Amino acid sequence: MHSLSPDTGPMAPSPGSEPMTDEILLLPMPQRLQVLPGRFRLRDDALLLLKGEPRAELLRLGHTLRGTLRTLGKSPALTTFGVSTDPRVQVLLAIDPAQVRQPEGYRLEITPAQLSIIAHDGAGAFYAAMTLRQLARWEADSLPALRIEDWPDLPNRGVMLDVSRDMVPRMGTLMNLIDSLAEWKINQFQLYTEHTFAYRDDGAVWADASPFTPQQILDLDQYCRERFIQLVPNQNSFGHMERWLRHAPYRALAELPEGESATLNPLDPGSIQLVARLYQELLPHFTSRLFNVGCDETFELGKGRSRAECERRGPGRVYLDYLLKIHRLVQHHGRTMMFWGDIIQQHPDLIAELPRDVIALEWGYEHDHPFPERCEKYVRAGVPFYICPGTSSWCSFAGRTDNAVANLRAAADNARQFGASGYLITDWGDYGHLQYLPTAWLGFACGAALAWSLEANDDLNLPRALDRHVFLDRARRMGRIVHQMGNVYTLAGERLRNRSMIFQQYFRPGDPVQDEIRYRMRPHHGEQAIEALDELMNGLHQTAMQRPDAQLLIDEFTQAGAFLKHGCHYAIARGGGTAADLDAAARRELTAELTRLIAEHRRLWTFRARSGGLEASVARLEAQLQVYRQ
Repeated sequence: MHSLSPDTGPMAPSPGSEPMTDEILLLPMPQRLQVLPGRFRLRDDALLLLKGEPRAELLRLGHTLRGTLRTLGKSPALTTFGVSTDPRVQVLLAIDPAQVRQPEGYRLEITPAQLSIIAHDGAGAFYAAMTLRQLARWEADSLPALRIEDWPDLPNRGVMLDVSRDMVPRMGTLMNLIDSLAEWKINQFQLYTEHTFAYRDDGAVWADASPFTPQQILDLDQYCRERFIQLVPNQNSFGHMERWLRHAPYRALAELPEGESATLNPLDPGSIQLVARLYQELLPHFTSRLFNVGCDETFELGKGRSRAECERRGPGRVYLDYLLKIHRLVQHHGRTMMFWGDIIQQHPDLIAELPRDVIALEWGYEHDHPFPERCEKYVRAGVPFYICPGTSSWCSFAGRTDNAVANLRAAADNARQFGASGYLITDWGDYGHLQYLPTAWLGFACGAALAWSLEANDDLNLPRALDRHVFLDRARRMGRIVHQMGNVYTLAGERLRNRSMIFQQYFRPGDPVQDEIRYRMRPHHGEQAIEALDELMNGLHQTAMQRPDAQLLIDEFTQAGAFLKHGCHYAIARGGGTAADLDAAARRELTAELTRLIAEHRRLWTFRARSGGLEASVARLEAQLQVYRQ
């Protein structure tokens, strides 16, 4: 067996042979934790005393805490009358910023006699309840005595999910994800949007996308607010507009109106008029005062209708002028503009001209991304910024674990060092969203922990934390399987940026440049990756996940492993050569195998995602079928 991650320990024993309560392992681990002697048990007549304001929020938090304590077999009655010395008051929930000074901070103390939570604010009280939920998750009727003092390193900790690269999640899928993010103390959530909001007069743009309706966004906004999460509106407004520009009358607004174009012409008044209309319709559905307008990867700028102006004034100046027009629109709606910083970073002399009420989003998804160099430019200019790492799930099928963890850790470290105002974990769906949502859970959980407290979570046992608080696997297998399946890419030869070499076997088939890269994967690379995958995939059926979607999770990671194995089979069948070297038998076998994978992809897709976008995703795989059939 080829080694994948030697620090994760051996495969756990069979279910039931080890208790899950042999250590206090939380996600995230708190800033300070002290274990005390004894255990706490609720009495039959226990009361939960509420103290503080605002009253309605405190009552809601009391019910949240009461639901958590129901795990112990009893549920204390709520009261606001009494004193904490009353023997019936076994649980205290107080909001008192004079005692806990850090925003979102809390103190949780459990003794054999009483459980006490004192929080700075409602968010702190909620996070204390989430910590308590994790403590109680694997307990029977009592809790260990301990003392926790906790607060976040960073005030803004977000997750952004790509819902524009074919896969649009079902509402239940999103609500379950929001529940998990809230438990991990995430307080912002974005849905990356290009064309997947049902704008009233633009049905041709979103017709095949199963978009979010206005009512669904209103419901999600409320659902997030109840869990102390801002649902931040997101609408790309410059690049990545190909889903709009392929349709009349928007084609005339393209930088390159002939053929497929993704970038708006910033000089055409119609471009800013279009985004102004979109903002007018979109923004009233969100209570957050932030707004991510995108504006990244404007690859075509200066290559078409704006060429003369870019040559005269410089592409950076043309870009900034359009960005400032968008800024004025966002100001008109009383929002703070967030934008991706990749283009302005190419023109560092212009960073100082950015308004000081914007938030630049410094994104980078590799372990060696130059965060220090780029953050320093914003610091010198006095421009607020977030650092935005990624889950490394996209273009990989099963993730790239070691890259993701290193990227997330570097982002958290630099966020603290350079005074970033936030940390946004991104998850993308490039080239058909061929990874399933649970592939991203490792990155979400790891990033949430590091954003909350880098020092307390820098040595977090991530596979064990995933077992306990993500996959709920009593057998202690799933966390290790997911962690190591995400490192199989390291066995497949050259490490590529932003995707894995195995994914490269499917990536833009027939493209000569990409062919030259994919053919560097040799048969022995595929053989050693398959050996590792076989061991991991066999372990999937030895898990004991206590989740209602346990079988679906097994099917999804089985499919991820099968996608990886098929890429390896293709490399092996080429025998070190090219696609032209496949013999007839190999072509038949590869065609049959990928056909089965496509059928299973169709089946699995609709459990967590809407049907819109499925055919576009499948088309990426069918293009690979044509390679085998030629």
